[in-house]
Amino acid sequence: MRTQDHHLEELYGLPAFTFPKPGETTRLPEPDAVAWRIGHPRWASPEVWEKDFGRFCAEVDIARVRALIVGIWGDPEDTDPSEVIEPLLAARDRLPALRSVFLGDITDQECHLSRIAQTDVTPLLAGFPALEEFGVRAGEGISMGETLRLEFPALRHDALRRLTVQSSGLPGDVLRGVGASELPALEHLELWLGGSDYGADCEVADLEAILSGARLPRLRHLALRNSEIQDEVAAAVASAPVVARLEVLDLSLGTLSDEGAAALLGGRPLTHLKKLDLHYNYLSEPLRQRIRQALEPAGVEVDLDQDDAEGDEERDICVGPVSY
Repeated sequence: MRTQDHHLEELYGLPAFTFPKPGETTRLPEPDAVAWRIGHPRWASPEVWEKDFGRFCAEVDIARVRALIVGIWGDPEDTDPSEVIEPLLAARDRLPALRSVFLGDITDQECHLSRIAQTDVTPLLAGFPALEEFGVRAGEGISMGETLRLEFPALRHDALRRLTVQSSGLPGDVLRGVGASELPALEHLELWLGGSDYGADCEVADLEAILSGARLPRLRHLALRNSEIQDEVAAAVASAPVVARLEVLDLSLGTLSDEGAAALLGGRPLTHLKKLDLHYNYLSEPLRQRIRQALEPAGVEVDLDQDDAEGDEERDICVGPVSY
């Protein structure tokens, strides 16, 4: 099993740049030349992030900022990012060029993915109607006995082109919320479903609206990754109407076996795809050969790298928690 062991290196096609801590004499780049990362060491109070953001707003011409990466906002196991979302929304009129936000750029060394507390993130989308990209890392935290989990109630957003949710335990209501959302510009959807041992309670039925594609007319890249129910997901995708309009289908990082891959091959044609990504899998060599023979002559790029997936009896998702 892997971990999230690195921060984002780029966002919105821009290199990531960490806003300096107080007292550091680092020369600042042009406001629109980088994706600005604001974060601080774990266990500092959440107010520290807001103070750093205040310095950022004072020292950088934020009217030109195009991409923003949010790092640690306190102790992410027991503090959700409300204290980040509120100052961002308060500054929205001063951020007219903002087009991309990633919430929770937190490595596993800082806090395991499964333990990153989250909240309802849709106010950020509602508050920034011109946003084109939004990403979030989400797990499950606990504060004062209250569970802090990602929420994504249905909404409409006319500009969003790319949505990424990375998790080792995704709630089913998040999938249903995304599926019920009106996202007419969305081209790239990436969802990490996770496993039940790490908090996931999603089922294949929760994907029904997404797989119909009815509210996603421009979707070209669909990634349903890091799932312990990957065979069931593959079987559902095999008959999904949305597949016909895809260029990239990504079912990587999960527990895919011959059963799921065979169902995928027996479903709707995949020869129109530019790429089928199944890397990190539990497929036998004969089944892998069947996939190559069916798709590669049609020009489909196929990634079947087994990577570090090992064993058949105890299959596990690729990215999840590890012991402290």
